[in-house]
Amino acid sequence: MFWPVTLLGAIVGMFIASIPGALLGGLLGQVVDRRLKLDSWASLRARLRRGMAVEQEDLLFVLLGRLAKSEGRVVDLHIQQARAEMRRLGLDEAGQRRAIVAFTRGKSEPVDLYLPLRGLRYQRAEGEALLRSCWQMAAADGRVGKHERGLILLWGKWLDWPAEQVEALCAGFDIPGGAPVRRGNAYQDALALLGVNANSEPAAIKRAYRRLISRNHPDKLAGAGASPQRVREATEKTRELHNAYSLIRERHGFR
Repeated sequence: MFWPVTLLGAIVGMFIASIPGALLGGLLGQVVDRRLKLDSWASLRARLRRGMAVEQEDLLFVLLGRLAKSEGRVVDLHIQQARAEMRRLGLDEAGQRRAIVAFTRGKSEPVDLYLPLRGLRYQRAEGEALLRSCWQMAAADGRVGKHERGLILLWGKWLDWPAEQVEALCAGFDIPGGAPVRRGNAYQDALALLGVNANSEPAAIKRAYRRLISRNHPDKLAGAGASPQRVREATEKTRELHNAYSLIRERHGFR
């Protein structure tokens, strides 16, 4: 049987206090190996990965926390955007607490984001929703910074999204070098975009949104051989519809 922490403890102890240090370090390492049932380097690596792993349920808010911190300092606008995401998802009190923990973890701990994002590479809608929320967080303080943009492009790559499609989702938040962000549509503009009015029932609003999304979704056009320009236009239209629907849903108080 091979005990990895025992070996590491002995080596460190040797450097610190020669043979007595090696004996003490090896003894302490053996306690750790036995308690954690570590019997190989592979078992140690697996244990470390589990410690850094992110549950899919927490992934969104870990990403948002990482973005909020990426430019150096988390500001109140970042917190407000995270709370807006909680409202959009309709999280209950327990869900909000979990989201806050995940957000804090994202901005303060090194976590493994590659594996959970790779796990979503065949789930296009979920990946798109994550990336849109990430762009919104990046733009929360009024500008999309270089580090924020780089992270989102990297995450899109791990989701198997071409860079141009990830960039297309940021239209309306933009912009290279952190230029001011263009704000979204007002409530009346959102109603007009979906073809509904302030008195429309939630079911009618949902039907209108789904019909327009189905008609304009870029995946459908790409599969039909549409030009890249047409796909980009459809991506922008889809973004506008999504933002409009989110605004109306929040104003009307339905999920």
